[in-house]
Amino acid sequence: MLTLFLIVFIDLVGFGIVIPLLPFYGEFFQAGPMLVTLMMASYSLGQFIAAPLWGRLSDRIGRRPVLIVSLFGAVISYICLGFATTLWMLFLVRIFGGLMAGNIATAFAYIADITTPENRAKGMGVVGAAFGLGFIAGPVIGGVLAGSDPLNADYQTPAFVAAGLSALALIMTIVRLKESLSPELRAQLAAKPKQSRITQCKEAVSRPGIGLLVMISFLATFVFAG
Repeated sequence: MLTLFLIVFIDLVGFGIVIPLLPFYGEFFQAGPMLVTLMMASYSLGQFIAAPLWGRLSDRIGRRPVLIVSLFGAVISYICLGFATTLWMLFLVRIFGGLMAGNIATAFAYIADITTPENRAKGMGVVGAAFGLGFIAGPVIGGVLAGSDPLNADYQTPAFVAAGLSALALIMTIVRLKESLSPELRAQLAAKPKQSRITQCKEAVSRPGIGLLVMISFLATFVFAG
């Protein structure tokens, strides 16, 4: 669990380095408030499209391969962000980053695999703590790397540092992290009847308490993002 904690923490530090700088990066390319907002939302759009696919794929091939691929995608997206020279490149990079963002959901699935029902909440809390600590450290590092002058801010260095941190998390995943989903469980999950995404959502929210929890999470995220 410590290895997964460090992987999530390091990756989220890199993510946190870039996020606060993106609005200024957009303004650097003469983007207005609406375009900056759309650029920020483009990542979430890609994530919305790809996250269920990553989850289904991790059930079939295991958590570790999905973590490796998604972290590799994060490295590529940060490198491309550092080399972006136009606004449309920023949009493409952010959409690509969102499409490759399967690491956090897969990390939670990994915890569910390796914990018992009695200590699962503790395991989820550990990953959540890594998430929060990464978001605390990342923006501070990003601000220091970008500099104190908004008119002459350095946007490349934070992006490349974020790429380096994601690369470190990728190496740790390859070297230290073992697969959590056994071949037997993968076979069982693969044998289940396939359902549409809408049907899966209906079944999930129909369970006692889940629908309310989903709504609360949506509203909390909506307010936070706004």
